[in-house]
Amino acid sequence: MHIHILGICGTFMAGIALLARAAGHTVSGCDANVYPPMSTQLAEAGIALREGYDPGQLDEFRPDMVVVGNVMSRGRPIVETLLDRELPYTSGPAWLADYVLRGRHVLAVAGTHGKTSTSSLLAWILEHAGLEPGFLIGGIPANFGQSARLGRAPFFVVEADEYDTAFFDKRSKFVHYRPRTLILNNLEFDHADIFPDLAAIQRQFHHLLRTVPGAGLIVANGQDANLTEVLAMGCWTPVEKFGVGDWEARAIAPDGGAFDVHYRSEPQGRVAWTQLGPHNVHNALAALAAARHVGVPTGRAIAALIEFQGVKRRLEARGTVNGVVVYDDFAHHPTAIATTLAGLRARVGDQPIIAVLEPRSNTMKLGVFKDSLAPALAAADAVVLYQAPDLGWDLGMVAAALGPRGQVCDSLDATLAAIHAQTKPGTQVLIMSNGGFGGIHERLLSSLRANATDV
Repeated sequence: MHIHILGICGTFMAGIALLARAAGHTVSGCDANVYPPMSTQLAEAGIALREGYDPGQLDEFRPDMVVVGNVMSRGRPIVETLLDRELPYTSGPAWLADYVLRGRHVLAVAGTHGKTSTSSLLAWILEHAGLEPGFLIGGIPANFGQSARLGRAPFFVVEADEYDTAFFDKRSKFVHYRPRTLILNNLEFDHADIFPDLAAIQRQFHHLLRTVPGAGLIVANGQDANLTEVLAMGCWTPVEKFGVGDWEARAIAPDGGAFDVHYRSEPQGRVAWTQLGPHNVHNALAALAAARHVGVPTGRAIAALIEFQGVKRRLEARGTVNGVVVYDDFAHHPTAIATTLAGLRARVGDQPIIAVLEPRSNTMKLGVFKDSLAPALAAADAVVLYQAPDLGWDLGMVAAALGPRGQVCDSLDATLAAIHAQTKPGTQVLIMSNGGFGGIHERLLSSLRANATDV
């Protein structure tokens, strides 16, 4: 079967492409923005890519099935051509459910934050235990070097996103997956382009709960009041809680780099690893609980955590030049920004941190979080905000709230210049965006190297 994927470079749809290719299908696809790391791994898998959404692709490839990403909407010529010709089409989540997940033990990871990291942790624990799981993750775990694989039955780990499925299916993606083991990391308001309020998101999460069998397990954050409300709406599955309750961590290092694990007050072992922040400690507890549900002893799971190498674009150190460290992070919600900065601050102490932010998500563009951005950036010594042309509000108000620490730049060149003006040996540059940010990471590292050579 030839599958053509519309919106193939999104993290989820790229994973669908890799799974389809591994299953023996011919795969091609298109996207408006083709950039690494997804474009790289797709090309390496032999998947043909086209930039843009020219309807001529449907004649070029003559696919047997078109998988439609949720970035596509009515009115796009390729969508209208697809419908007019009555070509077979489906959504990414439905294709995954029908062709990959059916008959497997699905372990799903849902929540506003931490889905990618927790899914990566869980997949690695199962791999370390010799279970060879399949997975589809919205990022690239360094231990695997790819975002998706079929694996060996029965286990499959999936990052369960609450975003809508497709233009013809407005349910959240995760209702398609029917997990037997479900992690609920946390729940906050997000995706303002899809959901009018928090209650609407909670209803979708409760729809997910309705799909988990009574013989399964729900692993829930015991410190999240919004999730507690969802569970109170009706739950038919055993629940284990982490943070407080069944699974708890006792800190050994303030930056989250070492902690003791307790299950129902009984010590299970110590994790000493490279990950930062209390949010990653919670991610680890959730993964340990889910792994135990499928038979992995906690001691063995802890050994896997110690060997966990992280996830690309999750506080990923991209390079160090003359003592200046440049990080790439996907954070695009105030809570994620604050927790990432807190973890980095705990690790580097008094070393200066420059936070560089491109507000790029749909919710950010709508200005929903404009009043909470400055407090989220409080741990940084300096903040450089990129005012993209399509951002619908003025970042000057955030910079004003930050005082002399904040500044706004309206071009990538100006953003780079602002970073350079404040770097010295020991500076930590944390670049945050859920897009490519114009390749600013490598541009910064290259210019830092050039300046070091000139000196």
